[in-house]
Amino acid sequence: MATYTLDQLARMIDHTNLKADALTDDIKVLCVEAQKYHFASACFNQVQSPVAANCLKGTDIKACAVISFPLGQTSIESKVFETENALQNGANEIDYVINIGEARAGNWDYLKREMEAIVVICNKYQVISKVIFETCYLTEDQKIKLCEIASIVKPSFVKTSTGTTSSGATVEDVALMNRLTPDDVQVKASGGVRTAAQFLDMLKHGATRVGASAGIAIIEELKEKYFANGEEFLRVNQETIERGVR
Repeated sequence: MATYTLDQLARMIDHTNLKADALTDDIKVLCVEAQKYHFASACFNQVQSPVAANCLKGTDIKACAVISFPLGQTSIESKVFETENALQNGANEIDYVINIGEARAGNWDYLKREMEAIVVICNKYQVISKVIFETCYLTEDQKIKLCEIASIVKPSFVKTSTGTTSSGATVEDVALMNRLTPDDVQVKASGGVRTAAQFLDMLKHGATRVGASAGIAIIEELKEKYFANGEEFLRVNQETIERGVR
């Protein structure tokens, strides 16, 4: 049974604004909110890397750039350039979308080379790497194969979804990915996580990071439902949630 303070729960959220029409001022607001709630990161489209990095400079909030978002349908060379460009411009976490077409075609050598290329760059810069599968497009066998590749290549995280398709994270996919990857490859749930109950369900099934544009609403709901009467922590497992005071 895992135990979390409210701050520890906030530190499991990537606070996101990945809208195509997001303005520079919107990203600045995102970063201010991430600092106020002490989220793990502010997550933004790659082009906003300099803005976010400047806003978050001197804080412990990561500037997380997304690569080949949301389709993943760019070459390995393009993804490599985009990743390195983001890191050179101050980003210090990377989420990238796999080539989904190659996954559906079963071209696993390609996917392994792609994953290795991004992870090598992230390791060079000593930053976290997250691999987005976009699980709604994949069969269970395809998800299993991607987890097998990740278990060899060792990105920091495997991630369920971009949050831009018809279906986002499911507890079944989180549990599958958690079961099939080693402890040093963590699981990020993303897409459709909007409530405290959904957030806690993802943690119960093995997620250690959750991407959400509704991070503020989730934390405020947790405060109201679980921390409003002097509680200092939650104990969470698949069956129960218990509140406690040290």
